[in-house]
Amino acid sequence: MAPGDGIQIPSRLPLLLSHEGVLLPGSTVRFSVDSPRNMHLVSQRLLRGTSLKSTIIGVIPNTRDPEHDTDDLPTLHKIGTAGIAVQVVGSNWPKPHYTLLITGLCRFSVSSLLKERPFVLAEVEQLDKLEQYMTPATERTTVQDGELGELSHTFYQAAVQLLGMLDMSVPVVAKFRRLLDSLPRETLPDVVASMIRTSNKEKLQVLDAVTLEERFKKALSMLTKQIEGLKLLQKTRKSSPENEKRVLSVRKGGVLPGRQFNLEEEAEDEDGDDTAVLEKKVHGAKMPEAAFKVCLKELKRLKKMPQSMPEFSLTRNYLDLMVELPWSKSTKDCLDIQAARTLLDNDHYAMDKLKRRMLEYLAVRQLKTSLKGPILCFVGPPGVGKTSVGRSIARTLGREFHRISLGGVCDQSDIRGHRRTYVGSMPGRIINGLKTVAVNNPVFLLDEVDKLGKSLQGDPAAALLEVLDPEQNHSFTDHYLNVAFDLSQVLFIATANTTATIPPALLDRMEVLQVPGYTQEEKVEIAHRHLIPNQLEQHGLTPQQLHIPQDTTQNIISSYTREAGVRSLERKVGAICRAVAVKVAEGHRVPVTDASTAECPTQQRDQAAPPEMPIVIDSVALKDILGLPLFEMEVSERLTLPGVAVGLAWTPLGGEILFVEASRMEGEGNLTLTGQLGAVMKESAHLAISWLRANAKTYQLTNMAGGPDPLEGTDIHLHFPAGAVTKDGPSAGVTIVTCLASLFSGRLVRSDVAMTGEITLRGLVLPVGGIKDKVLAAHRAGVKCVILPQRNKKDLEELPANIRADLDLVTAANLDEVLNAAFDGGFPGTASTHTQPQLTSKL
Repeated sequence: MAPGDGIQIPSRLPLLLSHEGVLLPGSTVRFSVDSPRNMHLVSQRLLRGTSLKSTIIGVIPNTRDPEHDTDDLPTLHKIGTAGIAVQVVGSNWPKPHYTLLITGLCRFSVSSLLKERPFVLAEVEQLDKLEQYMTPATERTTVQDGELGELSHTFYQAAVQLLGMLDMSVPVVAKFRRLLDSLPRETLPDVVASMIRTSNKEKLQVLDAVTLEERFKKALSMLTKQIEGLKLLQKTRKSSPENEKRVLSVRKGGVLPGRQFNLEEEAEDEDGDDTAVLEKKVHGAKMPEAAFKVCLKELKRLKKMPQSMPEFSLTRNYLDLMVELPWSKSTKDCLDIQAARTLLDNDHYAMDKLKRRMLEYLAVRQLKTSLKGPILCFVGPPGVGKTSVGRSIARTLGREFHRISLGGVCDQSDIRGHRRTYVGSMPGRIINGLKTVAVNNPVFLLDEVDKLGKSLQGDPAAALLEVLDPEQNHSFTDHYLNVAFDLSQVLFIATANTTATIPPALLDRMEVLQVPGYTQEEKVEIAHRHLIPNQLEQHGLTPQQLHIPQDTTQNIISSYTREAGVRSLERKVGAICRAVAVKVAEGHRVPVTDASTAECPTQQRDQAAPPEMPIVIDSVALKDILGLPLFEMEVSERLTLPGVAVGLAWTPLGGEILFVEASRMEGEGNLTLTGQLGAVMKESAHLAISWLRANAKTYQLTNMAGGPDPLEGTDIHLHFPAGAVTKDGPSAGVTIVTCLASLFSGRLVRSDVAMTGEITLRGLVLPVGGIKDKVLAAHRAGVKCVILPQRNKKDLEELPANIRADLDLVTAANLDEVLNAAFDGGFPGTASTHTQPQLTSKL
């Protein structure tokens, strides 16, 4: 609407009842509308109207308490402001409502009420003349004489004084100055009252001031109060742009109808202090140039953004994260090799390969300070200390430690983060971890990297390729940050139980260090160095109260646990400590009375007499506490019939012994395989049958009727016990041959022999993996002789010296040597085969 055209407001106006604020002529205010009457006014009048006249409504302050508001029409305030609705925005969240942007035109008084529903319609009388807004700034003559002229001059001088106390570089103050110089004096009280921060009650007094003289007086007192408050503020601290923003409450755009201005934005300055602090943090974060530019751009957007916008909090959270990230903060490495060796030895027993690798890293860091962090992967069975050794490495280096569990993660956003366009977006675990430790060179432990999942949300293993690649992670880009972050100084340590489930591309980026299971001697040492003292402390006991001899510890290891690590061993020690704690606590009870002692002397002795200290755990006490032994040396007991042999298998939990049983019955030469075998193991069984049939005469193998063909008129059944466990792999080949040779010859396999190796159709024994874990499993099971492929002889160097001394390790190049070692006194026919000339390839 252009008031300069002489158009008056309509005599009949729909009224908007407002709880939120007071609309003064010349000001622009945003109102939220959700009451039934106001909603009907918007939907039936503003949204359906087609003329400019239909956008003019009256705004009446509703002085009733909104918490006690009812459907009844409240008593209308006698004075209101006619305004033009320049914007209407509807929303359904959190409940249906409209947001109106209204610019005040002039005052009116309510003459009579025409109707109350569906919205309020009243007969009004215009109080202000719109023509006063047409007066040019050079023709202000109406308020220059008499008392009104003095009031006008005083008011103008006070406004100029207020401006002189503020910083003109602030946009809000500069706009105030321009309005003060360009507006007619008659409009200044309303404009200034709407700009400065004041209560609705004071603004209501200005609205009710119908005469210009009274209006100047009301607004002058408000202006004087602001000047006095600012003087007091300047005494306490120096004035800053944030203080001036706090004094003024200017809306962006024009304040008078008829001028060109932006009515869609409001200046939100309540967060001025926080924004200034945030800006200082951005400048002090010492981030790279690219990240700094992004932060400045987002900060500029934040200053222009109203707090009510949802994007305000998102942008603020983003900037908070950017300034909290350790772009240039790091810890100084402790490079004392001798101290590092001592610390690692104190924390962990054995694990020589891991300790040696860390000492090598420290030595290289002493010679070259700009070394990139290595990418290590500890692979071994559960319970051997992969995670705890990572924490010890962080202590050795003097770095912060952060563990990220990747087991079951199936969304790549957990690694790279979510883009900020999504609701509830957040950075990935890598960036969150850096924020937590607050340094850029921590030790990151990526736990259970072999158990990553894969889903429709992407492949997290593929996302880790960038993180764990030394050639790429210097510019790792999280989707949430959208700027590069340098991860090259982070020491990444991944842990896994097996490399079989790790994608080859990811495995190629890591330096794999095998962490085998512990020997019995190592477990005994670990128990007495770490597990027993730790459990004593956790259960409130002392070495003077409980003593576990080494013989008892060995008994626990051999009879109650059978594992590669020491977790079950620690639980068994904990059970012993709890049982002893009961005895110690009973010994501290108050003795019973004499009368009860006479009646039941045995009870008094049991409850009051303290046990002798220390309580020594022998084999009898161990059986009472832990029960009957869980594991027995069953190898010799099960090898009492022909057709049974012991093999060695590797699992992610460590090595295991594997029994192979065979039986034959009359039939048609069929082979039955049971025990949940994989395709490779089934092929090994067929290979074994074919080789034995081809060499039956040489080894004097017969069928049930004594014929030369072992399968003629005979069915063979091969079974691998623990039928619920899936089994596969080529290493059971020599075991199957030995088992069937025992069956066909009727001879018993040695009761103290276990074996492993892959076979070929020519009778060669090929190398297999997991030798150390398999040999340790055989040693735990009480086996005395282990038959291995000859080409695995190099792997025996990794075995502890005491294991090599206890076991008879036989290496075999072909099945003749295997059969010769597996049976007492050799095997018939093997001697003659050794004299055969060796075949030479002509290729």
